[in-house]
Amino acid sequence: MIVVQVSYTVEAGYVNTNKEMIQNFLTDFKKLDSTQFVYSVHQSENDNTFVHISQYKNKDIQQVVLNMPSFLHFQQERDKNLSSDPKIEVLRYIGASRELF
Repeated sequence: MIVVQVSYTVEAGYVNTNKEMIQNFLTDFKKLDSTQFVYSVHQSENDNTFVHISQYKNKDIQQVVLNMPSFLHFQQERDKNLSSDPKIEVLRYIGASRELF
């Protein structure tokens, strides 16, 4: 399993647009085989910081997800409105309250 956490902060004026862009790619992700990955997005209390946690069964589905046109568009637009560079962490999966894959 591949688990990645990405956190980033956007400019205050871009928060709502960022949330709209997130909803766009999540809509497209829902059209994929949800038994192969889980992708969740969270917003911190300061409103400008977002955390994306992605869990993939394997590299094949990771590549499909990361190369979706709506996700690539989201990244391009987000990168124009960042307050600081994104922090990308690859995590080691230990366990969950339910079986993921």
